[in-house]
Amino acid sequence: MARKKAPVDGNAACGTVAHALSEVCAIYPITPSSPMGELADAKSAAGVKNIWGTVPLISELQSEGGASGSVHGALTAGAMVTTFTASQGLLLMLPNMFKIAGELTPTCFQVTARSIATHALSIFGDHSDVLAARGTGFALLASSSVQEAHDMALIGTAASVESRIPFLHFFDGFRTSHEIQKIEMLDEEDLKAVIDNDAVLAHRARGLTSDRPAVRGTAQNPDVFMQAREAVNTYYDKCADIVENVMDRFAKQVGRAYKHVDYVGHPEADHIIIIMGSGADTAEETCRYLYEKEGKKLGLVKVHLYRPWSIKHFLSVLPKTARKFAVLDRTKEPGSVGEPMYEDVRTAFGEAMQDDKSLFDGNWPLVVGGRYGLSSKEFTPAMVKAVYDNLDQATPKNHFTVGINDDVTKTSIEYDHEWDIEPDAVSRCMFYGLGSDGTVGANKNSIKIIADYTDNYAQGYFVYDSKKAGAVTVSHLRFGPDPIKSEYLIRSANFVACHQWSFLEKYDMLKNLKKGGVFLLNSIYGADKVWDELPKEVQQQIIDKEAQLYVIDAYDVGQKTGMGVRINTIMQTCFFAISGVLPKDDAIKYIKDAIKKTYSKKGEEIVQKNYAAVDGSLEHLHKVDYPKQATSTK
Repeated sequence: MARKKAPVDGNAACGTVAHALSEVCAIYPITPSSPMGELADAKSAAGVKNIWGTVPLISELQSEGGASGSVHGALTAGAMVTTFTASQGLLLMLPNMFKIAGELTPTCFQVTARSIATHALSIFGDHSDVLAARGTGFALLASSSVQEAHDMALIGTAASVESRIPFLHFFDGFRTSHEIQKIEMLDEEDLKAVIDNDAVLAHRARGLTSDRPAVRGTAQNPDVFMQAREAVNTYYDKCADIVENVMDRFAKQVGRAYKHVDYVGHPEADHIIIIMGSGADTAEETCRYLYEKEGKKLGLVKVHLYRPWSIKHFLSVLPKTARKFAVLDRTKEPGSVGEPMYEDVRTAFGEAMQDDKSLFDGNWPLVVGGRYGLSSKEFTPAMVKAVYDNLDQATPKNHFTVGINDDVTKTSIEYDHEWDIEPDAVSRCMFYGLGSDGTVGANKNSIKIIADYTDNYAQGYFVYDSKKAGAVTVSHLRFGPDPIKSEYLIRSANFVACHQWSFLEKYDMLKNLKKGGVFLLNSIYGADKVWDELPKEVQQQIIDKEAQLYVIDAYDVGQKTGMGVRINTIMQTCFFAISGVLPKDDAIKYIKDAIKKTYSKKGEEIVQKNYAAVDGSLEHLHKVDYPKQATSTK
């Protein structure tokens, strides 16, 4: 039987699996991981059981330190336990993480990787938090996408109970945690097939109980501490092979194959990028384009298992022709020789060549390191290409940055801001709204409709100002026949919607609209007057881009249909009516079905108001015929 496909974000993808594999979830909210705890709490409140037939206990503590302490205690009793966190919250867990790992207690923490506050606090994503935890003894397992966040939550948990090494499974905050993708969902049989129940029973049997007295967590002196500390070596030595076995078991059951490090690219590549996290999908999309379309001998290594670092598995995927490597880290460690993965790669090459002088024909490979994407700074195909171009230089720049203009210490490498590789088969849509005006919610509904009623893959990413309510939101939606690897903002849109007239004077609404695209404007001015009211610069952009201009007074429709200022249903209807993503009549039916499902619990009156808003939208939506020259004096 085919598995269900559903549009979910990274938090839901991971949290669903984590709840099903837990008996206790100790939680404390922190952005952007909070939705995982909320989901687990809602599932348990609704009586949803785990794979062993019990409802997980959800306990919210007073801080992340308390949550990790509760995890430690419940694990020591032999329960299957998890927690969800990020950034400063993860740092507060470090003391307990050292204890959990030191006592060889299996668990899998789910982390939405987020910047640690340094010169400023940021709620957005990079790897500074998880890399600060690499000395705890936890294995570090990285996901690159929403699908991987779903799958690795299972793989990490299964590998942990078999190896007794605790795992920290992470994916990029916001870029993956809050991105919606249509993915294939694992079912209960998949979870049961991958989890080794004998290993789970062995974990439970090690639980402290007065029926089987044992001692754990003692204090030790210099006479024995070091010997005991080194005794964990055999467990870590076996961990990489255990992970490989679990991944093979997963592939056999599910059909998706993963390795510690996955290689993508030309079979005889000479230039290789090494990266982990959501940037790996962007790099993969770019690498494939450059070697498939332009025939360049380029490759990419996507790292999943970062700790324990397995030199054997790392070297096994590299083409024999590879000679130049760029290692990209999504963090900064001031004062270090280089960032963590860069240092690991150089050390791996050094140790391997020391053991085998014939590697790389006896010549040291060139290895450079770079930083990208701190605090969710954009990372685009143009930047990936710049990294490859840098490797192609006679003397590539080392310790570089990409994505910024460092005019102080001159670390940055140049890139072509206009270079773009998105395929024409993908529909790309942007929606500008206000926080709390319903725009984001409507777009999430649109993704669900397209995912549920078509064979298309769908992606949605939502850019919020950190002030959230009342601030601008920009929704980036992609739809297409193939899985979407574009983990970056849309730069060339087929469709742009402006839900607030005032944005025309504050933002460049049409900057990202491609030639011949559609511009939908919520306007208090009708189709016969709107052109004269547009700023002259906007008129000229519409003319230059040969845009199709549509207008509707959504607030007027909202008032007439009882929706008030909630214009989300109205603008959503307009999108489907003119975008061509779905046949109009089918789209209207699906929107009304979604309305019935969403609002029926609030009463038939609310449902009918939304129906009226849909019908009113079509009546008041107009295409504007405009002159071939700008006429505005505004």
